[in-house]
Amino acid sequence: MTFSIHGLAVSRGVAIGRAVLVASSRMDVAHYFIQANEVDAEIARVRAGRDLVVEELHRLQLSIAHMGPKEATHELSALLDVHLMLLQDVELINGVKAWIVDRLYNAEWALTTQLDIISRHFDEMEDAYLRERKADLEQIVERILRAMRGVASPVAAPKARAGRKSGQQDLLLGDTVDVPLVLVAHDLSPADMLQFKQSVFAGFITDVGGKTSHTAIVARSMDIPAVVGARTCSQLVRQDDWIIIDGDAGVVIVDPSPIILAEYGFKKRQLELERGRLSRLLNTPAVTMDGEKVQLLANIEMPEDAQSALQAGAVGVGLFRSEFLFMGRRGHLPDEEEQFQAYKRAVEGMKGLPVTIRTVDVGADKPLDSSVYDDAHLNPALGLRAIRWSLADPAMFLTQLRAILRAAAFGQVHLLVPMLAHASEIHQTLAHIAQARAMLDKRGLAHGPVQIGAMIEIPAAALTLKLFLKHFDFLSIGTNDLIQYTLAIDRADESVAHLYDPLHPAVLQLVAATIAECRKQGKGVSVCGEMAGDVMLTRLLLGLGLRSFSMHPAQILAVKQEILRSDTTRLEPWAQRVIAAEDPTLEMTGVAL
Repeated sequence: MTFSIHGLAVSRGVAIGRAVLVASSRMDVAHYFIQANEVDAEIARVRAGRDLVVEELHRLQLSIAHMGPKEATHELSALLDVHLMLLQDVELINGVKAWIVDRLYNAEWALTTQLDIISRHFDEMEDAYLRERKADLEQIVERILRAMRGVASPVAAPKARAGRKSGQQDLLLGDTVDVPLVLVAHDLSPADMLQFKQSVFAGFITDVGGKTSHTAIVARSMDIPAVVGARTCSQLVRQDDWIIIDGDAGVVIVDPSPIILAEYGFKKRQLELERGRLSRLLNTPAVTMDGEKVQLLANIEMPEDAQSALQAGAVGVGLFRSEFLFMGRRGHLPDEEEQFQAYKRAVEGMKGLPVTIRTVDVGADKPLDSSVYDDAHLNPALGLRAIRWSLADPAMFLTQLRAILRAAAFGQVHLLVPMLAHASEIHQTLAHIAQARAMLDKRGLAHGPVQIGAMIEIPAAALTLKLFLKHFDFLSIGTNDLIQYTLAIDRADESVAHLYDPLHPAVLQLVAATIAECRKQGKGVSVCGEMAGDVMLTRLLLGLGLRSFSMHPAQILAVKQEILRSDTTRLEPWAQRVIAAEDPTLEMTGVAL
């Protein structure tokens, strides 16, 4: 019987194949008490399992060097680093030892018990990104348990036979793969994802995960059709069921009828043809039909991502999220030299094209060390974060500013400041930049000129644009937070997430007013949030006057195609009707421009 399961659409595309179920290693962990003279042996078993996982992850890191750019090598390498760090986590290691020594738990029981203890700390975190980091800890425990049992990774290039009936075991080494396979799992680790790319699977589904989970991030980077957060999918789907993954809609169709199968087979072929057509646009300038030039920039998170940006045809980096250099350091923040080298690699990697570096955006909801979460902050999204956090720690802020200014001696650098709202914050920020430059002069260190910009992501900033344009060279609209703050919607709260609406009239009017005022004063303006990479909104933003979009590199060609097909002279009056409408969604529907 055909039925559908709904999850989160995190990576576009269609995958069709037979289901391969991967059960959780923790589902059948043995629980028993050991004798006192067995304590050392049990601790040694855990240590040996952990060491095997460390060796496996190191081997996977070495194999990354031989993979091509489409395999998301930089994202995977960073995620493997996170897992290697967690394998050395003192709280995990000491906790497991304590359960074995004090309670005489067997090794597996001690490991899963300590995991449950630490997991509760993650569950109490307000920030969705940090809550989802619990999955990383669960994944390394899974790997240790598998290593202790001598079980291979769930996606380590399995083989399958066609024609098996549901429920039969078809993961038999030595068989040939006659049909495509899709993986159904409770969760997948970054290391599993790396092996996934080298295996026979066409797509995957997980019960857990969110749009910012590591699994989702890597899936998008690898361009693998995927649905996460499908809740009980691994329980509802049977081994060898035919599965359709609709990564665009976030839907999993189980046991599809011949008609549905044929329909999605056609859609899959169309998507493959479309990707081929898009690739031909790589070297085509982004110019509208009426001759308007448009900048397509890339959002990156690590210096090495500059290569992916260039390969996608980006004409610069519109957002370098520098906080990825800071997080997970356990109190040891990157010093000036480390930051300088990272920014320099990104600047040189873009081969003369501009790089916009955003100052660190962490704080109460994104602590640098997740083990030091302060639950006193009842609403961390409104707390000490971004520029507020930087101004509260001048030494850290000046260190970062000096590193950015030094990197500017090697290419075009724009400095972007997040979450500004007050005139006092603007003046303090500019004073710190001047102080950082003076400190470099005193030390005789080379530095370069930078354009200074501000992010418009708080309604207060969008409503006081003249103040911002008086002090800054350009503005960048961070639509993700602007929507959240304008509509008072916590994106991490599933009960209100459906109200998170980029087409709400208030949001569109703030975006439109920001673009219009910047154009009026001859100042640069871009959109660097999710709206920039949404092809459904490309023409609307063009009609509102936007000429600079910054997005994930994988989205650039699809947005470019929309730009090439657009005529802004026709889009402008239509866009004004959309933002003035009571329901902009209805105004946009069915209009061919």
